[in-house]
Amino acid sequence: MPGGRLTQQDRQRIATGLADGLSYAEIARRLERPTSTITREIGRNGGASGYRPQQAHQATVQRARRGTPAPPRATGSPDGMIEEALVEMAVRTGLPRMTARVHLDLLLSEEGRRTAAELTQRLKISPASVSVAVNFLVEQGFVRRERDQHRRRDVYVVEDEAWYNSIVTSRMQTLETAQVSMAAAEAYGMESPVGRRLARAATFLERISLDMIESADRWRALLT
Repeated sequence: MPGGRLTQQDRQRIATGLADGLSYAEIARRLERPTSTITREIGRNGGASGYRPQQAHQATVQRARRGTPAPPRATGSPDGMIEEALVEMAVRTGLPRMTARVHLDLLLSEEGRRTAAELTQRLKISPASVSVAVNFLVEQGFVRRERDQHRRRDVYVVEDEAWYNSIVTSRMQTLETAQVSMAAAEAYGMESPVGRRLARAATFLERISLDMIESADRWRALLT
């Protein structure tokens, strides 16, 4: 059923789509699921080249047992190498390593959500470390906090719109740079060498910022 957990039939259709060379977005469209759900499902179950629907379903059933820690990854295993590469990539962009690990575990979870206790047990880190990481992710808009009223606990959920918001923020920063550059060009004189150089840069950055938001708006639906 669209919006619920992936079924074994869904996973077979994912495997068929991969075999047919379909994109993750197209597979998601056919299953009426968010692209992020398909990305997480494939990423945590062998990747596009190693995805096996039966094994993926069995692994998900095992992971669904509450309190079950994440399966250990052999250092040289394909999944372990992929996850480490993703963490390293996030660290290179400026994300603290522990925060990157927490974010990745949320991204690769079946429903894109976990409690603080689950993150602590799965990643084998202290509650304080989890608190610092999720607070940072919430502040940056990558994760949202929901309240489980029945058990009186917080649940942390991946915010798929964060990628769109990140583009919008980047676009605003680029546009501000363009505006400052143009003001500086006018101050130096538009006919001076410095003024012309700054004006060219300002025009370039302004056009780039417009292209960024147009592209983000065009493809935003892929995140839902």
